[in-house]
Amino acid sequence: MAHVLVIGGGVAGLATALLAARYGHTAELFERDGRAPGAALDRDFFGWHRPGVPQAAQPHALLGAARTVLRRELPDVHAEMLRLGARERHELDWFDVRPPAQPGDEDLVMLQARRIVLESALTTALRAEPGAVMRHGEPVTGLVAEPRGSAVRVRGVTTPAGAYAGDLVVDAGGRRGGVERLLPAAGCRPAVVERHRTGLAYFCRWYRLPEGREEGPRRPWAVTGNAFAGCAVFPADNRVFAVTLFVHTRDTTRAALRDPAVFEAAARAFPPGAAWLELGAEPLSGVLAAGGLDNRWSALVDERGPVATGLVPIGDALTHTNPTLGQGISLALWAACRVARTAHQDPGAVRFAAAYHAWAVRTLKPWFDFQVVADAAIGERFATRAGRGDSARAVAALFECALEDPEVMRARARVRHLVEPPERAYADPRVRARVERWLAARPGYAPHAVGPDRQEWERLVYDPDPATSPSTSARS
Repeated sequence: MAHVLVIGGGVAGLATALLAARYGHTAELFERDGRAPGAALDRDFFGWHRPGVPQAAQPHALLGAARTVLRRELPDVHAEMLRLGARERHELDWFDVRPPAQPGDEDLVMLQARRIVLESALTTALRAEPGAVMRHGEPVTGLVAEPRGSAVRVRGVTTPAGAYAGDLVVDAGGRRGGVERLLPAAGCRPAVVERHRTGLAYFCRWYRLPEGREEGPRRPWAVTGNAFAGCAVFPADNRVFAVTLFVHTRDTTRAALRDPAVFEAAARAFPPGAAWLELGAEPLSGVLAAGGLDNRWSALVDERGPVATGLVPIGDALTHTNPTLGQGISLALWAACRVARTAHQDPGAVRFAAAYHAWAVRTLKPWFDFQVVADAAIGERFATRAGRGDSARAVAALFECALEDPEVMRARARVRHLVEPPERAYADPRVRARVERWLAARPGYAPHAVGPDRQEWERLVYDPDPATSPSTSARS
């Protein structure tokens, strides 16, 4: 078996080290932060400053794909998340009566929790593994490597405490982890990076439902938007939920959304924001902003082949996706499983690096590309405050038809939970026929007409006093 060195103690790194140990390898995890997640969820989530993980306090979605990995590979972690307060919601529970079950419906379940719940459960499990060691407060500062043919063979890492040897080094340090910057010093050619700016900025605020209320409203749908802004609600664990607003980075109203009063007035202008905030929820945070996001694919293979052997990237170090579709944790867990299952297969060989890259291109890259297309459409819509004609209308119609038609909802859910690619799920003649009938019955249908119009939005943003601003939009 292999000795695996894991750089980074976030979700991807914890999962890789744990899975590697469960598959019979030994693992050492290196994390620059001096502490690990604990069981004091609120303290860690709201009070732990984590500059290396800027997304830690933002909402996360554990799609069906992530839940399936946990249930199959790490059932104790799944059980611990539920014990800590995570909740599960089946996508077809949107309907008053769930449609008759079909094979695969068990994969369409969202695991609702803050990121810290997953990190805490993974840490608890990893601490109990005799074949794993966690080294917190030891940032990786270099790679131990030697030339070998067309690629450099990575044999270990260095930290301020010294050098550590391993059969395989896993870069789970995220898009800001800096391992790519260590490649030249190790004699490697640079990584091949594909980057797409999204033009989107996010603003979220956390709340807790009142005592005695364990769940929020099932309707309206938790994600909605218009031609220039959107609103989403993320139910999590222990009665906690987040409301998120997103706009274009060039939107002149963006800065004002940092003000809690402005944020809440704007959020209430969208049906999901109003439905959740009218329950008397207690604010738990200020308004947390995230911007400058991109979709980034980073490969350690160029036209000459692998630039390094004995080193593979996973998680955001490999494919960083904008959070609009919530794919990140699922793709990271898929990669962690791949590493754990194959780490014994001569991990220092060129063929190992090439096979891992081919797997990632085949398995992860299509979902990255899907994210790029989806974000380009949203970014263009927000930038121009208009859709893209018939194509935008058809895509929006599929989403809205799904809220009324269980079969279309099932197809949409299979895409959302990474069970089936959109080009296959949405090409089903039955699905297409149902959406076409839905559109034919609504000749005047205009997409992206939920929430305030621009004049209302600017009045809300610049005059958020509830006494002078509408609580919900008549256009909902």
